Amino acid sequence: MAEDNSSPASSMEDLIPETELLSSNESAGDSPKLSRSSSFASTAQWLNDDWEFTPLDKLTVFDVLDNLALPQRLEKINKSLNLKKHRDKVKAQYEKQKERVKKRTDEELEKFKTKYTKGLDDLIVQWNDTRAISAREKISFVVGVSNIFITGFLVGGYPDWIHIWYSLQLVYFMPIRYYSYHKMGYHYFLADLCYFVNVLLLLSIWVFPNSRRLFISTYCLAYGNNAWAIAMWRNSLVFHSLDKVTSLFIHIMPPLVLHSMVHQLDPAFLTTRFPAVARVKGVEKYGLLDMILYATIPYALWQISYHFLITVRRAAQIKAGRPTSFTWLRKSYAKTWLGKLVLRLPEKLQEVAFMLIQYLYALLTMLPCIFWFYNRKVSGIFITCLGLWSVYNGATYYIDVFGKRFQKELEQLKADVAKWQNSPESGPSSGSSEDVPSASLGGAATTTASGADVVLNKAADIRGRNVAENLNLAS
Repeated sequence: MAEDNSSPASSMEDLIPETELLSSNESAGDSPKLSRSSSFASTAQWLNDDWEFTPLDKLTVFDVLDNLALPQRLEKINKSLNLKKHRDKVKAQYEKQKERVKKRTDEELEKFKTKYTKGLDDLIVQWNDTRAISAREKISFVVGVSNIFITGFLVGGYPDWIHIWYSLQLVYFMPIRYYSYHKMGYHYFLADLCYFVNVLLLLSIWVFPNSRRLFISTYCLAYGNNAWAIAMWRNSLVFHSLDKVTSLFIHIMPPLVLHSMVHQLDPAFLTTRFPAVARVKGVEKYGLLDMILYATIPYALWQISYHFLITVRRAAQIKAGRPTSFTWLRKSYAKTWLGKLVLRLPEKLQEVAFMLIQYLYALLTMLPCIFWFYNRKVSGIFITCLGLWSVYNGATYYIDVFGKRFQKELEQLKADVAKWQNSPESGPSSGSSEDVPSASLGGAATTTASGADVVLNKAADIRGRNVAENLNLAS
């Protein structure tokens, strides 16, 4: 019977779940630790220490409060991950900025090397006379000097050829002047009075040799405004400059040709070839008022045409900066009493005042024309004075302008060399002054440039670090 009673009890214990048995054992004081399977143990090793779970039956109030801090823990972990990404980003930006700065400094150094080398090359070229003058300037020099000899030879020995020589030179100089002025944007100067006078002279020589009024008008304008422009426009006898030789030719050759036609030609040849000159000189004696009146008509025609074709129709281009004789004179004589008087007027009246002053100036220069026309010696002295004035202007250009310009460029180059050698960047790594050859300026450029690379690389590295620090502070 005892065996029968024990067997049902054991069978009942088998039916009770393991968890209840564990609970009853805990209540009895014998509380073994909760056992875990092998799969759960491997999972626990994968988790972090912050992720340990407490059994439900042992949860306390502190465990609940500790679990409430889970979002803060997640935020802390996420923040650490974002900080790592930010550091990587800052590092990448630092490297990128470093490469950019290094590239920029290398380009600046290369530009300086090029500029420095070019300055030294220019200095060598300027010191070497055989290379300082270009082929065009050589041609201009030859043409200018030859022009002086040939013109003097024809005026003294064969005056009946001077008008042909003048026409050939005009055919040579005018296309070059038109091309060069149009290329530089100075082609509005081609409509000035001096070019108009040369056209009148060509017409009087080749088209209308019988026109007395045309000849008188040409003579007064050539000896008047055109000749005195050598002083006003500072025409210079500079042989190597084709532009200056052309300008001088345009102003001095018309009165020289007219001097030969009036005072040097044989009367028989003059009557046959230039009948208008022979009649005005020998038969029809013209007074000063007649000369001024006949000269005023073509002058007025030129002035009206210039006003409407250039000043009015090209007003937009002139306002945009295209130079004309009016803008040049207004700028050149702005500090004189006459220029100040014109500039005080309203802008619309300044052009009218300029035309009025220009006509009064033309009348003033035409007053002595009657003496030039009827007196050979006075005419010769006047033309000689014009030539000497252009020679003086040329000497002023060579000495005061050309010489001082070369001296200024040389002093600037020396200052650049001294500044680069004495700069703080040219430290021991960039080569000291003892390494620079005393007889070669090129060695200074090579020595200073070799150490500049190191300095610029350091500057790029420092600048890149500053950028990285600024990014960290900004974040």
